[in-house]
Amino acid sequence: MKNYLFIISIVLPQFLFSQNCDCVSNFKWVKEIFEENDAGFSYALEVNGVSAYEDHNSLFVNRLQKVKDQSECLVILNEWLSFFRSGHLRLRLLNQESDLESNLSDTSIIDRYKDSPSLDINLNEFENYLRDKEKIDYEGIWISEPYKLGVKKINHTFIGFVIEADGQYWKKGQIKFEINSDNSTVYYMRDHSEVKFEAAELWGLDHIIFGFVNLRRAVPTSKNNPEIDRYFKSLSSNKPYFEVIDENTTYLRIPSFGNSEKTKIDSVIQSNMEIITNKQNLIIDIRNNGGGSDRSYEKILPILYTNPIRKVGMEFLSTELNNQRMSDFTNNPEHGFNEEEIQYFKESLDKLSNNIGEFVNLDSTEVEIETFNTVYNYPENIGIIINEYCGSTSEQFLLAARQSKKVKLFGSTTAGVLDISNMNFVNSPCNEYQLGYCLSKSMRIPEMVIDGKGIQPDYYLGKGLKKYQWLEQVTKILND
Repeated sequence: MKNYLFIISIVLPQFLFSQNCDCVSNFKWVKEIFEENDAGFSYALEVNGVSAYEDHNSLFVNRLQKVKDQSECLVILNEWLSFFRSGHLRLRLLNQESDLESNLSDTSIIDRYKDSPSLDINLNEFENYLRDKEKIDYEGIWISEPYKLGVKKINHTFIGFVIEADGQYWKKGQIKFEINSDNSTVYYMRDHSEVKFEAAELWGLDHIIFGFVNLRRAVPTSKNNPEIDRYFKSLSSNKPYFEVIDENTTYLRIPSFGNSEKTKIDSVIQSNMEIITNKQNLIIDIRNNGGGSDRSYEKILPILYTNPIRKVGMEFLSTELNNQRMSDFTNNPEHGFNEEEIQYFKESLDKLSNNIGEFVNLDSTEVEIETFNTVYNYPENIGIIINEYCGSTSEQFLLAARQSKKVKLFGSTTAGVLDISNMNFVNSPCNEYQLGYCLSKSMRIPEMVIDGKGIQPDYYLGKGLKKYQWLEQVTKILND
């Protein structure tokens, strides 16, 4: 039985810590929780040195004494945490505006944002103007779910305004973004706070992209670019899907390996298995897939399989706090685990409980060898598209997949956040902050480290190609 990766929140009993809520007290809480429970703490000391850690701590003593603002405290505490690693680690405020708004009525939310800057545009006149316009630029009517937005040039700035939205946080006419003459962009989030991006780009005639924002033109209509349309479909989809690219090639898009996505991924594969196993090439696109659970990619591995797959295991740090997660898995059916998995969790909890304070290998061996009874003749060639936003479980999938003789990786180097994993979340004693730390450490380290390095592609596609051209390039290489 493999060690699955999951994320779950646990609220720490508050009587264990002081109820003083100043920054110094919160630092003491973060430091104590992290040192006693994080699976990567001791490894970070080995790599960086105890004296470096002591020096790091001393830098924060005076700063913490002077902090009174909660947000400033958050920044400093996250700076302190950065000593240990770059991923699978975070501290956030629990009383951010987005959390508070969950308790507000619709009327209160509308009232809060009703006076945001807006444009008074006659939509019929604007649409007629767009249809008569000869030059195609940012001006137009655009779709970015759940928004329908207009873009009008005023002086030297393209102003994006709301045509249709949720009616709560945003209403008709309010300004959603601004593209300046140098293409630098200001975008306003759901809570109307601003995010700045270096540059907006017009891809083809029908797509605007800046940062994480992607817009598809609705008016005026123009000749579509199928290559760009396909790329934007892959970006905007939050569900796995399957397509036939050409007579030789199929395409499987997997945006997430989240535990809740397992049934969706399995269903897509099962529905299209006959096509997949009768085409020469298969492309699996996991760009921007931040991970989830190993169990979500179980049905993919048999398709890739050519020879036994070696999987190096992990060790879990056993503490009373950490072991609450395994207890929760065994007692709460809403997680959706089957009887075999629940039995595994119960046995694992017994092992952990009997070894408090130690790292525990929950499986019998350090290396698991996975085999399948069938090696499919097709697909013969499998290309997996990756980028810098692939991390955690996605990287675990790649370590297994690239052992196949059929598989090559295309794209750019992954995030490098795998070695210290299985995130767990706890709330601070005053419920101001939530700390996310890790429960497990890979037995690959230090010989084969992924954290901070990532997994490199066999074919690097970063230079000379637009991101929407990656799929065409992979298809061409597989077909050659």
